[in-house]
Amino acid sequence: MSRRDIDLEQLSASVVAPVADEQERKAEVSLRPGTLSDFVGQRELVRHLEIVLGSAKARNQSSDHLLFAGPPGLGKTSLASIVAVEMGSGIRITSGPVLSRPGDLAALLTDLQDGDVLFIDEIHRLSRAVEEVLYPALEDRRLDVMIGRGPSARSIRLDLPNFTLVGATTRTGLVAAPLRDRFGFIGQLDLYDPDELTIIVERSAALLGVELREDAASTIASRSRGTPRIANRLLRRVRDFAAVQNHPVVDTAVAVEALVLFGVDEYGLDKIDRRILLLLCVQFASQPIGLTTLAHACGEEPATIEDAYEPFLLREGLLIRTPRGRVATEKAFRHMGITPRGGGLV
Repeated sequence: MSRRDIDLEQLSASVVAPVADEQERKAEVSLRPGTLSDFVGQRELVRHLEIVLGSAKARNQSSDHLLFAGPPGLGKTSLASIVAVEMGSGIRITSGPVLSRPGDLAALLTDLQDGDVLFIDEIHRLSRAVEEVLYPALEDRRLDVMIGRGPSARSIRLDLPNFTLVGATTRTGLVAAPLRDRFGFIGQLDLYDPDELTIIVERSAALLGVELREDAASTIASRSRGTPRIANRLLRRVRDFAAVQNHPVVDTAVAVEALVLFGVDEYGLDKIDRRILLLLCVQFASQPIGLTTLAHACGEEPATIEDAYEPFLLREGLLIRTPRGRVATEKAFRHMGITPRGGGLV
């Protein structure tokens, strides 16, 4: 085995793409836009935020509560930080699963300063008891706390400072209607087009000190599944590959070789995506397969298949859902280079 092959093996083995470690997390944070003017894409949403935040600043008041909805990796957390920057206030960050008891939320709310932004990620995963505490806090800026138990229990009311709640969710339908109705603005984030992702990749490359040709940036963008987080992750992997292989400039050939090494094809499909399609095209050829069976065959949890992989395959027309189960489309067979054995393809 050549020295080059050994380097490639070591580089490939050292990367765990689905789960970012602490260093990866810090790198991702460093690439986030700091202001609305730096934010690329989501033009209509950005314009709406400029109006909402600009009006609040003109009145010298806190902004209405904001809810951002959309698939993971599109910039909901970045927008929450930007809201705090634009309003000149501090930000406290937490998530729905962390706030397991009403007391957790009460401690967080009473620690806020006037004008602060409270960001709750995965807000659809708040428990009902915590939601009940949140309602009066959002509407009346007050908090009702029970002291003691039994006959001696009594309720006291605490006044809260002005604050803006920014919620983020990937499942809008799971946000309880009473909670959803208390947000003054709900913004839906959509997948990015390749031109917008190319701009993001070029900006990130400049921040990382990577000399990246425009055609290479377009190549990375086209394989990023419409998601800036994935685009930045692929860029860092291409940077690592170029560094190991001593390529001072990243062109299309270098980018393609790196992405192929890390298992990302021209559609942006990774190893698990192709395993799903291979099962549907070969082992279960043209026959509907249930989610649980597909997940067991892939070695993944059903929720992971349904939430992380299936939406992209559906959007790309590689997979469809039928009343009897999942079926690969004709496009999936062509992409996998497999000749279908029977009819009934879509």
